[in-house]
Amino acid sequence: MLALSRKKDEAIVINNNIEITIIEVKGDQVKLGIKAPKSVPVYRKEIYLQIQEANKEAAGVDTLEALKGLF
Repeated sequence: MLALSRKKDEAIVINNNIEITIIEVKGDQVKLGIKAPKSVPVYRKEIYLQIQEANKEAAGVDTLEALKGLF
């Protein structure tokens, strides 16, 4: 993991097309602004993990077994 120090209104750039800016720092919270192309999904990690879990449940073992039966 790369750890960088930034102050309010400073930014980092990822892959020439994603910019993350420090908007505000209050106590132990940091507010970030993210500029990215619409084709790049941006999620909070806890939401991303929920999406991944829902996808696993939707794929379910029953569906996999049914697909195996086709081959």
